[in-house]
Order: sequence, then C-alpha cells, then structure tokens
Amino acid sequence: MAAPVDVSKLSYEDARNELVAVVSQLEQGSPTLEETLALWERGEALAKRCEEWLVGAKERLNAARAGLDTGAAAE
Repeated sequence: MAAPVDVSKLSYEDARNELVAVVSQLEQGSPTLEETLALWERGEALAKRCEEWLVGAKERLNAARAGLDTGAAAE
C-alpha cells in the first residue's frame, strides 16, 4: 500500500475529497482499533488543511475588498 500524500501538499479539493472518503470509511467501521485511530488522525489533519485553505481564501477576499474600498476612496 502506498504511503498517504503529505496533507500540507494537498489542494483544498483534494483534501476535502479525501476527508469525505475517510468519514465514509469511519462510518462503515474498521476491523481494528488501530485502523480506526489512523483514519481519525488522517481525518483531523485533512480537516485542518481544509480550514487553512478556507482561512487563506477569506483573507484574500478581505484584502481584495480593502483594495477596492481604498481605490474607490481615492477616486
């Protein structure tokens, strides 16, 4: 089995899609506690990555809005 991709290198969409798959696997149940814990930890890391992307997107939007407000005030 291939090693999972480093979460920090995932795009928002890839992290979200993998998170959906992890949640689905957790809902179905895993044969061992160790596998369940590994899935949970991966899911937590994926959720954090998604949040990082969303926070970054919000900051970019806020910066763009601030730039528009500054540009409008200068006119």
